[in-house]
Amino acid sequence: MNSEKHPTLINKAGEQKNGKMRYPVLILISQYYNMKNVSVLVPELAVMEAIADPRYLFTATNQFLQAAGKPPLFEVQLVGLSREVRLDGGLYSVHVDKLLHEVQKTDLIVIPALFGDMKLAVEKNRDAIPWITSHHNRGAEVASLCVGAFLLASTGLLDGKQCSTHWAFANEFRSMFPEVQVADGSIITEQQGLYSSGGANSYWNLLLYLVEKYTDRDTAILASKYFAIDIDRDSQAPFMMFNGQKGHNDEDVKRAQQFIEDNYQEKITVDQLSDMLAVSRRSFERRFKKATNNTISEYIQRIKIEAAKRSFEMSRKNITEVMFDVGYTDNKAFRSVFKKITGLTPLEYRNKYYKEQMPAL
Repeated sequence: MNSEKHPTLINKAGEQKNGKMRYPVLILISQYYNMKNVSVLVPELAVMEAIADPRYLFTATNQFLQAAGKPPLFEVQLVGLSREVRLDGGLYSVHVDKLLHEVQKTDLIVIPALFGDMKLAVEKNRDAIPWITSHHNRGAEVASLCVGAFLLASTGLLDGKQCSTHWAFANEFRSMFPEVQVADGSIITEQQGLYSSGGANSYWNLLLYLVEKYTDRDTAILASKYFAIDIDRDSQAPFMMFNGQKGHNDEDVKRAQQFIEDNYQEKITVDQLSDMLAVSRRSFERRFKKATNNTISEYIQRIKIEAAKRSFEMSRKNITEVMFDVGYTDNKAFRSVFKKITGLTPLEYRNKYYKEQMPAL
């Protein structure tokens, strides 16, 4: 019997209760007693790659373990509400291994990214919510990839906790789930067996994190090299674009936002804005924060830094020139705010996104 693919049978002397005779008892001890059951959910309106990639990674990790003389660890199955799920307008057809009610036990549920309108995507998959909640209550961990966080948050399990998602959907997420704290810029969040990842392909970093958690660092490094993923990337800040956050109905705040965007090269103060709109400073600060989820000072900083980012990406201006162009006069303050928002220094950002590496001047 191949011990790598089959349970091991061990003979042990046993005895009947009346003690009259001894007999061989075959005790079945599975080599896979510690295998992790991974259930990759296949919801409606899912992103195909976010289903295939976790399945591929955990399956490949089994191969890495076996090559190192270790038993495979992951039993990976695609699960769903129906046997067949058609995705991307019917371009792809995914056949699940098990229906949700057929899954007796799982250790990890992976919720893939969703596509399109998030409210519609959540509604179409609402019947999966009790299943996710039930298995988490029985000990299963749950990992959402990118905007799969919308479905995870719909369970209520994230209430009062932090969560990562795609930066472009952060405001919509806050609007739909005000009880959940969005971890802006974070690639990975983990709280009480609930995991989430940042935008798009950054979910690979969460998958590698889970591989390391369940196996070891060496196996995770091997997987990162095989799939060409930067294993320790922990921020999506360099990729974030500030889009103004105007999905609200406060017209005074929108006027202030437009003024800031049109005059970011100048020094703008809170008093200047409140006087312009003829409202009290305290009231305006409260309304601005409620509407945009930023303080006025934070909003001004983000607009200035977004303009600086565009300049670094498209022009040959040096760091000092860009600093003055966006209304900063203090070099240290500019560099500090830029690093805080983007996760990179101005020079690092320029070298990353401009086609020619420029010296710091």
